[in-house]
Amino acid sequence: MPVILYGCETWLLTLREGRKLTVFENIVFRRIFRPRRDKVTGEWKRLHNVELNDLYCSPNIVRMIKPRRMRWAGHVARMGEERGVYRVLLGKPEGKRPLGRPRRRWVDNIRTDLHEVGCGYMDWIGLAQDRDSWRTVVSAVMNLRVP
Repeated sequence: MPVILYGCETWLLTLREGRKLTVFENIVFRRIFRPRRDKVTGEWKRLHNVELNDLYCSPNIVRMIKPRRMRWAGHVARMGEERGVYRVLLGKPEGKRPLGRPRRRWVDNIRTDLHEVGCGYMDWIGLAQDRDSWRTVVSAVMNLRVP
């Protein structure tokens, strides 16, 4: 897990990428737990996703990424204005934007997670200044159900 999740706090996680990570995780679990022999028929049977989730009771990989991203967002929001990461968070690029739909940004993922918890209407940078309230938001995000 540490190798897969390295730097996941800064990823722009779309639904497609989340599905790909879940598929990869299931492939690894199938390799670890291997096919099982049916006691009645004696045939080898590949494990289904539900059976894999029962065997490995840790949350799935997407569910592990969201709270890490929220913790990092709180950390960045509490940084001083002279720090480069904070300036990148609040910065506005200059120039003309390309035609078409705007690209998904990292901040959009944070707002989506907050909206799922019920804090979407709040100013998340101001909310992150209070560590205790931000910690409760992060734990609420951790307990969300991920499809």
